[in-house]
Order: sequence, then structure tokens, then C-alpha cells
Amino acid sequence: MDAPARLKNDDTGDWELVIGMEVHAQVTSQAKLFSDASTEFGGEPNSHVSLIDAAMPGMLPVINQECVRQAIRTGFWLNAEPNLKSVFDRKNYFYPDLPQGYQISQYKSPIVGEGFVDVLGDDDKPFRVGIERLHLEQDAGKLLHDQNPSMSLVDLNRAGVALMEIVTKPDLRSAADAARFFARIRMLLQHLGTCDGDMEKGHLRADVNVSVHKPGTAYGTRCEIKNLNSFESVADAVMWERHRQIEILEAGGTIDQETRLFDPIKGQTRSMRTKEEAHDYRYFPDPDLLPLELSQDFVDDLRGGLPEHPDDKRNRFQTKLGLSIYNAGVLLNEKRRSDEFEKWVEAAPSVPPNALANWLINEHLGRLYKEKLTLDTSPIPPAANAAIVELMANGIISSTGAKELYDRVWQANTSGPQVVHVSSAVDINNLVAKFGLAQIKDLGEIERLVDDIVAKNADKVADAKANPKAIGWFVGQVMKASGGKANPQAVNDLLKKKIGI
Repeated sequence: MDAPARLKNDDTGDWELVIGMEVHAQVTSQAKLFSDASTEFGGEPNSHVSLIDAAMPGMLPVINQECVRQAIRTGFWLNAEPNLKSVFDRKNYFYPDLPQGYQISQYKSPIVGEGFVDVLGDDDKPFRVGIERLHLEQDAGKLLHDQNPSMSLVDLNRAGVALMEIVTKPDLRSAADAARFFARIRMLLQHLGTCDGDMEKGHLRADVNVSVHKPGTAYGTRCEIKNLNSFESVADAVMWERHRQIEILEAGGTIDQETRLFDPIKGQTRSMRTKEEAHDYRYFPDPDLLPLELSQDFVDDLRGGLPEHPDDKRNRFQTKLGLSIYNAGVLLNEKRRSDEFEKWVEAAPSVPPNALANWLINEHLGRLYKEKLTLDTSPIPPAANAAIVELMANGIISSTGAKELYDRVWQANTSGPQVVHVSSAVDINNLVAKFGLAQIKDLGEIERLVDDIVAKNADKVADAKANPKAIGWFVGQVMKASGGKANPQAVNDLLKKKIGI
């Protein structure tokens, strides 16, 4: 999912909008934060639940080192430093999908301290968002209200899954910028590999704290909007809440501090509960977990193993590979796209990278979206796609021929047994020969087609002489007569010569 443009008018008139965010990211790990239960998505209800997750008496939590590693690595890309000593606390509240009756989280001593993230704004200039902290905590389970008419059911598969909560300072000032920040965080986590960013599965979601005030006065009372799982819902929820608060204040009312939910169908927020304060949760250090102490060597080893930063990758794509700003942005917004693109470049090193990017973005991703498939379930492997673009770039096939070839490869690889039938450049060239898709370069053959079309349309020849743009009709007719195989530039040149323009 790509970073959004400004969705609607953010104008607040005489009021200033203040936004802080809490991003909840599921840590990439095969096991939960304090148990060895699986984090795999989509299992049968309550099939990924250990005795610890179910809060059986006497069961003690054991920290998952991989989750600690992922949190520290994330902190580096938030321009923050890990705390060599952090503490896990019990956050006490009753919730039916958290069997132990409290959540193991972090409060005053988080694993990662203050930092910042720079985000590209509406004017293509970066703005900075301060990070208050990153802490680790358990996720809760899931309540199912529509399975039984007389009761709610509980699925504890998510209970105990590790979350990184990234808390910002109140630095955001528009709904669109809040959405941009959320998109930026998602991109960083994906490229780092610490969260897959799959919002449809609930692996990434955000809470936004919204308030309004008159410039020069103290910040207003904030309301928290919970569990937003798309860029659009973040922007729309903020805009609605801004409108609601301003309307109340201008009518002489006051804002109640509360937690609200956003209804994406109605585009409105609604009250959920009174906003709790920290003292309501009765935080205290978890007596079953010792303070988490890290060595500097451990931290330094993690710092030295970071992958290429997406900003560095963007610079490489644009300066070394010559991608347009747009193409580089589209590819980098999803790590899987940029990985796919690099495979294509490796398979066809002589092809201009922008040609590969254009085909990937406009043809391949479009077809996958239409067929409800992903790059991971694509029937056309990278080498085959790169070979199609290479043939087109070298003038062996036309753009029309390339699309026909792509369709034939798609059909071949989706029919019969589910195996890849056409996967290499050799396979692609065999298809070109088999179906006669090679572009006609013989000027004599093209000239015969041009002469025939010109001779049969004397009236249109006169029109083209008066209006040279009308030559496009002749080009289309010749291409049609050649089955899309004639070289368009040769056709255009010959037509101008024959018609005399």
C-alpha cells in the first residue's frame, strides 16, 4: 500500500491541530514474546496457545531474544539508542482476551529511548517527528462477536504476540502528515525486516491522539482514536475528530478526554471509553522478569548488521540506475517490489532500468492486482518478465507484441499442473518464434503495407497534408495490417515520406 497524497483539506481556520501517534508493529519472530507458541497467521482458533499464553498457574514468562534484537535494530532506524537496562512492567486491566488479567509491557524504562524520523512532506521538503520511545509489549487475543447469538468467543492465537509500540511526540500538525508518517514507519520496518507491515492481518496499526487549540495557548484536551489500520483511516479519523472538536469548542462546550473508535464506513469517530491515565493501570515491575540488561558489544553487533537503508537505496536507484523519482518511490514503498525489481535488473543487466521499472509497475503489478495475486504468487518469474522487456527494449518485439507475449506466458503458466512452464529467457524466445511475434524490420515489407494503405485512402492523405497530426490514423492502420509487428518508427518515417509532410 503506497503513501497517500493529501486526502482532503486540512485547513483548521483559527485552530491549530496537534497530533501524536502510537504505532503498534508486530515483531517479525516465529515465537511469541514470552512463550514458544507460534505467531503464524490464520491458524485454527486457539491452536497457537501455550500454557503461558493461557495464564495457567505457575507458568513463568521467558523473554524471546529475537524480539529484543528486532526492537533494538528498529531503534537504530528511528535515530534512537537502546537503553542498556530496561524493565518489563505489569499494566493491570481486565480484558477477556488477555487471560492473565494484565499486560506485560514497558513504561518508565523502555528498551529504546528518544529519537526522530524525517518524513517527506506535501511540499517535497522533509519534516521531523520526534520519537518519545519504543517499547516491547504483549498483544491481546481477539473477541469474536458474530459466531454465536448468545455469547462472544475468544481466540487467543494473538495473545502474547510481541509488539513494538513506537510513540511519537506531539509533532504532527495535519491529517495528511500523520498518514505520511505512518507510511514512512511502515516502509522502514519492512526494509529492516522487523515487521512485515501487513495491515490487513493486523500486524501494523496505529492509535492517534488528537487535540486542537488556539495558536499561542496551551494544548487542548486530547482524544485517542484506537486501532487504525490504513493510511486513509489515519487521515480520515484525524480530520473527522478535528472537525468534531472544533465544532464543540466553537459552540462553547468542552472536550472530554476519552478513547474513541473510527467507523470507516460512516467516516466518523465514536466514544469507546473514558481515557485512562497511567496511574489507572497500576504499573509495577513484573516480579517474574528480571530487568533486561544488554552489553554494548551485543548492541554494536546488531548495529553492524543493518541492511541498506531505504533512503540509500532510493539514492542508488535514482543516481546509479537512473530511475525516475516516481518509479523509485513506488518501488520502495513496498520492500517486496524493490526486491523484485532488483531481480529483474540482475536478469537483464543491459536493459535500461527505467524500462524494467515501467513494465513492473504498469503491466505486471497491474495484472497481479486484477487477478488478486501478489508478487509471491505471480505465475511469471522475474527472469521471464525481464526477458520480455529486454526483447522490447532491443526492438525484437513491439510494445503490442510484448503484451501479447506476456499474456501467452501467463496462460501457459496458469493452465494445467501448477508448475512454471515458461521461466527463462530461452523459453521466452521460443514463444516469440512459435507465435511469430518478432517485429517486422524489413523496410521493403513495411513499405508495401504503407503504399497499400495510402493508395486506398486518398481523401485522408489530403487531410494529413493539411493537418500532420492526422498521420496517426495511418500509423494505426499500418500497425493493424501488420498484426502489430511493424516497427512504429519505420512506419512513421515512411508515411511522412509517402504523404509528403
